[in-house]
Amino acid sequence: AAEYLGQLDGEIGDGDHGHTMSRGFSAVVKALNHIDTHATDISSLLALCAESFLDAVGATTGPLYASGLLKAANFANGRATLDAGEAPLLLLAICEGIAERGQAIVGDKTMMDVWMPVGQSVKSLKQEARPLIEVLAEIKMVANRGAESTRSMTAVRGRAARLGDRSLGHIDPGAASAAILIACFIDVLEQRVG
Repeated sequence: AAEYLGQLDGEIGDGDHGHTMSRGFSAVVKALNHIDTHATDISSLLALCAESFLDAVGATTGPLYASGLLKAANFANGRATLDAGEAPLLLLAICEGIAERGQAIVGDKTMMDVWMPVGQSVKSLKQEARPLIEVLAEIKMVANRGAESTRSMTAVRGRAARLGDRSLGHIDPGAASAAILIACFIDVLEQRVG
C-alpha cells in the first residue's frame, strides 16, 4: 500500500508516508529473517520489531510505533505463544504504547483516530462472549471506520495542521496505514483460527 499511502500523504503532507512505512516494515522483515523466530519468545520478537522499525524510520512515526511494539512486548511478557483469543490484546497494547508516547487524541486527524477506537473495541469485545471471528471482523470494521472518519476532520497535529481547513476532505495517511496494519493482523489471525 506504499503508493496509496504516498498519494494520501501527498494531498496533505510531504508525500513520503508510504515509503516510510514500507522502509520500516522492510527493516522488520529483514531483522526477523536473521533469527530463528520459532525459538524466540513473543516479547523478544516484538522488541526486535520495535528496534528495527525505529532504526529505519525517524520523525514521529518511528518512535510511536516502536513504543507501541514495546508495550506489546511487555504484554507478551516472555511467553512463547498466545492463544487466539488473547492475540487482539496485542492491538490494545500497541494502542496504549502509542498513546503514552504521543499526545494525539481522537479528533486530531492522526493514527489515533484508528488506534483509540480499536483499543476501546478490543477492551469491550473481550468482555463479551462472542465468537472470535465476529470479534475480529468488528475490530477491522472499527479500524476502517476510524480511518474514513478523518476525512471530515481538520488536522490538529503534524504537517497537515499547517493546512488548516484545507485538510478537510482528505483521509489522514497515518490513520490509513494504521487501518491497513490492523487489517493485516486480523487477516493473519483469521487464517489461523478459520
